[in-house]
Amino acid sequence: MAHGISQEKLNDIGLEAEQVNVLKKCFDGFCQDGAIHIDTIGTILTMMGLRVKPSALREIVEEIDEDGSGFLEFEEFCQLSAKFLVEEDEEDMKNELKEAFRIYDKEGNGYIPTSALKEILHELDAKLTDPELNGIIDEIDEDGSGTVDFDEFMEMMTG
Repeated sequence: MAHGISQEKLNDIGLEAEQVNVLKKCFDGFCQDGAIHIDTIGTILTMMGLRVKPSALREIVEEIDEDGSGFLEFEEFCQLSAKFLVEEDEEDMKNELKEAFRIYDKEGNGYIPTSALKEILHELDAKLTDPELNGIIDEIDEDGSGTVDFDEFMEMMTG
């Protein structure tokens, strides 16, 4: 139980205990009577290095501040922050996957041969047997073209 939030709740919102500790420090710096005013949330998120569009923030605040008090308790603040932190992680992962894909798509055709994909999968898990690798490839290369485009690659790596 991190700062009064159950592990189950943390899992639901996708935050790790370390992230909650950082959020708690930020929250405590702006906290008054156990809550923070919604006007300070943008400032806090900016201090944490998160870029947030005011319209997106407003929408999420309205969703999370169910009682419409204009204040968020710590758990609500964590829910709100998770929407940006988890999204940021996904964006980072997508960029890393794009980079990896680009390395194998040397000609910049927008696809890689399934043989290259087989290499990548083997590097990720050396225990995969040839039949297992072929099974994965067949599943991804549904049209049997012998190539995989970025969307198929992304879906395989994140799905």
